[in-house]
Amino acid sequence: MTLPEELSAMIEKARRYLRSAEVLRLEADYDSAISRLYYAMFYCAEAALFAKGHSFSSHHAVISAFGQHLVKTGLLPAEMHQWLREGFEQRQISDYDFVSSADESQVTELKTRAEQFLSKIESFLKQEGHL
Repeated sequence: MTLPEELSAMIEKARRYLRSAEVLRLEADYDSAISRLYYAMFYCAEAALFAKGHSFSSHHAVISAFGQHLVKTGLLPAEMHQWLREGFEQRQISDYDFVSSADESQVTELKTRAEQFLSKIESFLKQEGHL
């Protein structure tokens, strides 16, 4: 598989997870929706890093490298790193706490960020000549 094909597959998976999150939101499964939205951003972050020749095996490593290699270098806006960190924190709570604290407004806000995250990563990858 070529680099553009791999990156396209990663972006498509992120899109699929955004769609899944909407189905889960409509079913009022807010914890699962939050998890899917975070993973949509995570796959986008992995794609952007992979395009720059970086690959990591843990969420913390991806989040840290995203800040170091893409935000601190000025390639992507700082708020994207913040969104990714916050999404991770929300996903941790949603996936591992037994009593749900997520609500529809939290899902809606994260969905807006995840959609913007995807859009910015797609633009970045196109600008870099990868898509």
